[in-house]
Amino acid sequence: MGRVTYDFSGKSVLVTGASRGIGYGVAKGFAQAGADVSILADDDGVTDAATRLADETGGNVRALQCDITDVDQLRAVMSEISRIDVLINNAGLERITPLADPDKAVEDTFRRIVDINVIGTFLVTRHALARMPDGGRIILTASIWGRTAVGEFSAYCATKHANIGFMRSIAHELAPRQINVNAVCPGWVRTDAAMLSLANMSKRSGRPESDLLDEIMSAQVIGGLLEPDDMAPLYLFLASDAARDITGQAYGLDRGEVMA
Repeated sequence: MGRVTYDFSGKSVLVTGASRGIGYGVAKGFAQAGADVSILADDDGVTDAATRLADETGGNVRALQCDITDVDQLRAVMSEISRIDVLINNAGLERITPLADPDKAVEDTFRRIVDINVIGTFLVTRHALARMPDGGRIILTASIWGRTAVGEFSAYCATKHANIGFMRSIAHELAPRQINVNAVCPGWVRTDAAMLSLANMSKRSGRPESDLLDEIMSAQVIGGLLEPDDMAPLYLFLASDAARDITGQAYGLDRGEVMA
């Protein structure tokens, strides 16, 4: 059975953290659906990513580079966008932060994760709102670890719980403007960040990555590792008119790993 198609022609979509991974897959989906897409990331690869997306989809894709925790940088790149119909708050940092590790780098990493995943998400949303018409859509990329948790990833888990709380709060706040706000909670997806986490988990546990991945897959009702392109349909649905009555919700996209 084919997937549902959507038409976002004439819509302007901003996807943060879209130089690779889930963000890239979601941006690709919106570009294929006819949207004018801006992808924002803090790495030099964002320009090449925009070129690849335009080549793959034939769409209009623009690259924006900034650190979303830096208000001056964010204000400057946002000035290049006149309208945002759909905001995808996808930028995030996933790293291991073991409590018992005495290395100060753990504390620095913890702060950086909070800065990007929580403060950065707030700042992007705050600056995007001035460019969003009534009836717009905001979608956050949270995580199944924002609904459950796993050891040694306390910063990441805490910030993803925070993303869901933030989403629910602003869903109330923006309802008078008919702006719907929801979150997607991915499970394990084949991204650089997820594979780095898998490698770190293997190193600290002394177990092969393949064994850990088999264990993760066995927790899913539907087998197999998700790919970034698999994520796009849910984001497209939540941004579409079909989801006009849905707000304040966190949707698991994890092949049944977490049922709640």
